[in-house]
Amino acid sequence: MFGDPLLVDGVGLEELLIVLVKGVVVFGVMLVAVILMVWFERKIIGDFQNRVGPNMAGPFGILQTLADGIKLIFKEDLIPSRADRLVFGLAPFLAMVPAFVSFGIVPLGGDFQESGGVVSWFGRDTYLQLADPPVGILVLLAMSSIGVYGMMLAGWSSGSKYPLLGSVRASAQAISYEAALGLSLVSVILVSGSLSTHDIVASQAGEGFFGFVPNWNILITGVVPFVIFLIAAAAELNRSPFDLVEAEQELVGGFHTEYSSIRFGHFYLAEYMNLITMSAIMATLFLGGPAGPIFGPGFLHPVLPIVWMFLKVLAFLFLAIWTRGTLPRFRYDQLMDLGWKVLIPLSLGWLLLLTAIRIGNDRDWNTGLIVGVAVLVFAAGAGLLASAFATARRERLAEEVSS
Repeated sequence: MFGDPLLVDGVGLEELLIVLVKGVVVFGVMLVAVILMVWFERKIIGDFQNRVGPNMAGPFGILQTLADGIKLIFKEDLIPSRADRLVFGLAPFLAMVPAFVSFGIVPLGGDFQESGGVVSWFGRDTYLQLADPPVGILVLLAMSSIGVYGMMLAGWSSGSKYPLLGSVRASAQAISYEAALGLSLVSVILVSGSLSTHDIVASQAGEGFFGFVPNWNILITGVVPFVIFLIAAAAELNRSPFDLVEAEQELVGGFHTEYSSIRFGHFYLAEYMNLITMSAIMATLFLGGPAGPIFGPGFLHPVLPIVWMFLKVLAFLFLAIWTRGTLPRFRYDQLMDLGWKVLIPLSLGWLLLLTAIRIGNDRDWNTGLIVGVAVLVFAAGAGLLASAFATARRERLAEEVSS
C-alpha cells in the first residue's frame, strides 16, 4: 500500500516520530530555500541590470529577506470595509499550503543506483522525502488546482474591482496552461510506468545511452514535453513573461492589491515556495532528481545525491530569474493563443506519437515508418489549425470593419 519502506509493516509511535522529523526537516528546508531564493533573485537581477542589489543587511545582503519579513510582521494589518473577512483571511493559506504539500512528494536524496534511494534514519529504512504516495503525480495536479482557489478567493473577497480582475485572469491563465502541463506529465508517466515520484526517479537512474548519456526523461520523451512543461509551469507560477496576473499598469498589483502586513507576506512566500517546488518537480520528472554519478570515498555517497538535486534545482531557478530579467511581458491574447492554440495541440500530438512508438516496439512495428506517418499527421494538423486560425482572424477583422 505504501511505497516508503518505513511504513510497510504498519505505523507505530517510532514511525510517526520519524515522519514528524521528516516533516520538520522538509518545512525548514523550504523556508530557508525561500529566504535564500528572494536574495538570490534580487542579486542576480541586480547583476543583469548593472546594479548592486541587496548589500546592507548582513554579509552580501544575505539577511535582507529576513529584514523584509520582520517588517511585514510588524506592519498594520488592514482589511477593506467591503471584504469578506473569513475568506479574506483564509485565501493566503490556500495559496501557501499547496506549495508545501507538493514539495513533500519530491525525493531530495538517496543513492538510486545502489540502494534504490533508501536511506537509514534512526536505524530504520526510509526514503529521503516526506511522502511517496503511489499517486504522487495526481497529488501534484490536485495541489496545483487548489492553489488557484487562493488567488481567486483573494480577489473576490477583497470587495474591489482591480483585485477581482486579477483573480479572474489568474484562474483563466491557470486553467489554460493546466491542460498542457497535465499532458506533458502523461508523457513522463507513459515512459516511466508509474505515478510515484520515487519510481520516476528510479527509472532514470543507472546507465543511459552509450554508457555515458544520462537516462533522463528529457531525452527519452524527446525534449518536447519538457519544453511544454517548462513554459506551462512559468504560466502557472505567474512568472515573467506570463505575469499578467500582477500587471501593474492595468491592475495596480493584481489579486493581492488589498492585502498588507503578514497576509501579503503569505502570498509573497507562496510565490517563491511554488517556484522552488516546481523547479524541484521538473528536476525530478525530467532530469533524474537526485540520481547521478556516485564516486569518491564512502562518506560522500549519501551527500552526492543531495548535491545533484540542489544543482539541478538551482539551474531551473537561475533560468526563471534569467527569463524575468530578459523577456518582455506577453499581451493577454498572446498568452491565451500560446496556451490553447500551440501548447495543448502540440502536447497532445506528442503524447500520441510516444504512445504509437511504444505500441510499435511491443508489436515489432517499423519505428521509422511510425515517425514518418506521425510527421505527416503533424504537418496536416498544423496546416488545418493554421487555416482555421487565419479564417477566424479574417472574420474578426471583417466584423470590426463593418461595425
